Amino acid sequence: MHPAGPALTHRRITIAAALSIVAFAILGLRLLDLTIFPEPPDKDFKPRPLVTRADLVDRNGELLARDLPVHDLYAQPAELRDRKAAAHELALATGASQVRLERLFTGKHKYVLVYRQLAPEAEATVRKLDIAGLEYAPAMKRYYPKGLAAVQVIGSTDIDGNGLSGLEYGLNSRLEHASPGSQVVLSLDMRVQFALKHEVEAAREEFSARAGGGIVMNVDTGEILAMASLPDAETPGVTEAANPRRNRMAEDDYELGSVFKIFSFAMAMQDHTITLDRSFPIGKGFKIGKYLIGDAEKMPDTLKAEDIFALSSNAGTAQIVLLSGPDRQRAFLNSLGLLARRPTEIPESAAPLLPRYWGQIQTATIGFGHGISVSPLSFVTAAAVVVNGGRWIEPTFLKHTADARGRQVISPATSEIMRSLLRYVVTNGTGKKADVPGYDVGGKTGSAEKAANGRYVAHRLLTSFCAVFPISNPRYLVFVMLDEPHGTKETGGWALAGYTAAPLAGRVIARIAPMLGMPASGPVLAEVKSNP
Repeated sequence: MHPAGPALTHRRITIAAALSIVAFAILGLRLLDLTIFPEPPDKDFKPRPLVTRADLVDRNGELLARDLPVHDLYAQPAELRDRKAAAHELALATGASQVRLERLFTGKHKYVLVYRQLAPEAEATVRKLDIAGLEYAPAMKRYYPKGLAAVQVIGSTDIDGNGLSGLEYGLNSRLEHASPGSQVVLSLDMRVQFALKHEVEAAREEFSARAGGGIVMNVDTGEILAMASLPDAETPGVTEAANPRRNRMAEDDYELGSVFKIFSFAMAMQDHTITLDRSFPIGKGFKIGKYLIGDAEKMPDTLKAEDIFALSSNAGTAQIVLLSGPDRQRAFLNSLGLLARRPTEIPESAAPLLPRYWGQIQTATIGFGHGISVSPLSFVTAAAVVVNGGRWIEPTFLKHTADARGRQVISPATSEIMRSLLRYVVTNGTGKKADVPGYDVGGKTGSAEKAANGRYVAHRLLTSFCAVFPISNPRYLVFVMLDEPHGTKETGGWALAGYTAAPLAGRVIARIAPMLGMPASGPVLAEVKSNP
């Protein structure tokens, strides 16, 4: 082969590659133009087929989401008498970009999309302009009459009516393929939702907390009656950078702290490893290996098991869970659904964060809610199993009318003992500020130190309270959480859950119990002193 052959071939390849790059660049610019400035076909333009999504309503029939007829606005530039003036007037009336309209009106487009899903008031303004060459194509727009009250749960749709998040996404197929005028009835009760959201926001402001949230669940059906995550898009001063549409209750994991002791004591009761009157040494803490497990507040030298739970002793709880051991603890938590993602009708759900090695030290710390992270929704569902007679439930955002409890996870006797202990926390322990006269509240506090740079920070707390009422025959569970609350003059500077989350839970119960038709009085379980 001639020596010039390879060089010539190389030049030809280079020229061909350059031409390909130019062609792709032109194609890319055209695609970008169509993406940012979409346009319908020319003379054979036809409106898009209308697809109406089903309504979303709460359990009482309150309308939460509905498609309403609107119009897409198009213009024929050739029919416009003054294209620049038309672009200016239409931009003012609709909110469209004047620069974009001027660019498209002076082009070769026979039809130009001015605005999608024109609101009725904007359409009325446009019609008054009496601009020749405008056309109105039928369209549908999703409206939310209750605003953003449950935005993280209900979710949203894109401009084409496809679900993007929340129930709008999770139920997308069901909503799209419904018959005209149909409804999907949710488990949400908007009365309860507004009350929960209001009380969480009030507490967040009172204690200057970074964030807050809460869940109300029916423990027999698994129905979520309310779920709030704050700050949200309605919170003053909150920007999109704060991600106000994030559902912290479902898609975030937390080390929840001492509310996890509910599972530690349920395991001990189920395994018969202790009796509630058995005493354990507390003193200055419990030493395991090179670590010393202490308590946030001063404890007596010894405590009975029931008082370890009521006063929320980490040192005491660590000793109790170690009687069952790592393998049993892991199996028990798994039986409650805590070691896997808990799917619901919303797409947002967090997988738990588990220790890579599950030994004695991990067992002790997990016993009081550190070293394992779960979503609040996952925690609430497991806690409901503990108090509802010990039977499995699935969390749901759809309305159910019948008891949905399934297989037995723990014994009914263990569940009864746990209800007694939860009531004891409220009458004699750290949960006194959650008590609501007449409703026999039971519950458990949680004050978890947050980690930063690989270390737990004593004064950066995640506080929570898990409340159940009425404790003799539980119907509802209320979980509330505050992220980094600060003590106040009224709390003596204390920011622990007993001072911040417990009173919040009590205020929620006081508001929602009458709404739910709950009786204002009932028998209280007697203290249980022995194992089942």
